[in-house]
Amino acid sequence: MDNRYNRHNRRKYNLKVDIVLVTKYRKQLLKDSIADDVKQKIFDIANAYGYEIIAIETDKDHIHFLLSYDTTDKVCDIVKIVKQETTYYLRHKYGSLLSKQYWKKKIFWSDGYFACSIGEVSSATIQKYIENQG
Repeated sequence: MDNRYNRHNRRKYNLKVDIVLVTKYRKQLLKDSIADDVKQKIFDIANAYGYEIIAIETDKDHIHFLLSYDTTDKVCDIVKIVKQETTYYLRHKYGSLLSKQYWKKKIFWSDGYFACSIGEVSSATIQKYIENQG
């Protein structure tokens, strides 16, 4: 049996996407405990929604994560969920710090995002790239 592909009902697939989210105004907030909390929250979201995080790294103003997902999911919906839930979580945990950085309450991430499907490139190659970029 080929372990490279996921199977569900009559579907056989292997979908992976590299997603990059940038903090609003490129503020360098993804440091120390905030970076760790964002990573953990993304792992929690992935577990709740049935995604698999293959690699995840932060830099001061952005986060890269390589994610495996189902054929029924859309990348734009995944990004929306991650942005909404991490922003809500960070606002509750670091409200006083973030209110000094952003005057709007529901802001943490910039409006856009970068997403790139990896096709048949090995996950190890992408993981190595993410680690070198972070």
